[in-house]
Amino acid sequence: MASTTGAKIVEFRRLIANARSVLVLTGAGISAESGVPTFRGAGGLWRQYRATDLATPTAFSRSPSLVWEFYHYRREIVRTKEPNKAHFALAEAEKRFEKEGKRFHVITQNVDGLHRRAGTKNLIEMHGNLFMVRCTSCSFIEENNSSPICESLRNRESSDVDNKDDIDEKDLPRCRKCHGLLRPHIVWFGEQIWSDVLQKIEKEIQLCDLFLVIGTSSVVYPAAGYASVFAERNIPVVEINIETTPSTSIATYHFHGPAAQILPQLLSTNSK
Repeated sequence: MASTTGAKIVEFRRLIANARSVLVLTGAGISAESGVPTFRGAGGLWRQYRATDLATPTAFSRSPSLVWEFYHYRREIVRTKEPNKAHFALAEAEKRFEKEGKRFHVITQNVDGLHRRAGTKNLIEMHGNLFMVRCTSCSFIEENNSSPICESLRNRESSDVDNKDDIDEKDLPRCRKCHGLLRPHIVWFGEQIWSDVLQKIEKEIQLCDLFLVIGTSSVVYPAAGYASVFAERNIPVVEINIETTPSTSIATYHFHGPAAQILPQLLSTNSK
């Protein structure tokens, strides 16, 4: 395990220069640096609810209005945020690797779309995206960037005030193909990650020869287990985080601090 020193940065740059297939896993920490709420720990409630109370099929079945109000709030918050230097550093590294005929892929647990906006192309959004919707009737999936996503949700995003009356289901977001009720195309608690996404991840795991884990608590599976898989195969694991995690003890290098400060240093081609 290494600290963020000039010598260790040089060692890391040598490591990445020799890599042929870099795989990056990002978690809530990288987005928190852009001001995106994590809904964890102190102050992690929306109204009186935890995210785990609302991001479930049961909650949506019980009150699609409440769940859509929560996701409308999240969508509108993310619109006000921008990718940070860590997002951009990853996107630039991807371009550089592609020019050299090498692989550089990002798996993110985040649903905010900030990696896309920063320019990352080789991206696997393992839990979905706030701006993708899926029909509960015909399963049609599409991107939806409307603000608000439907008129009935306008001004319903307050995180402080409980709206007394549910929005009628017929006035919630509807499918443009069959007019069925839409839901966020998000992997909710209690649901399985989609099989095509898992297949893409498995392919990158098999090809990877350098693994970076950035801003993730390393407690949410299956992603929390990836570092151990690579460590067992003697593939270097590099962690960037503002705190220690279950992955820290097995990391080849642990760089302690904000990703927006550390990643541009690590991924820079400047030898100084």
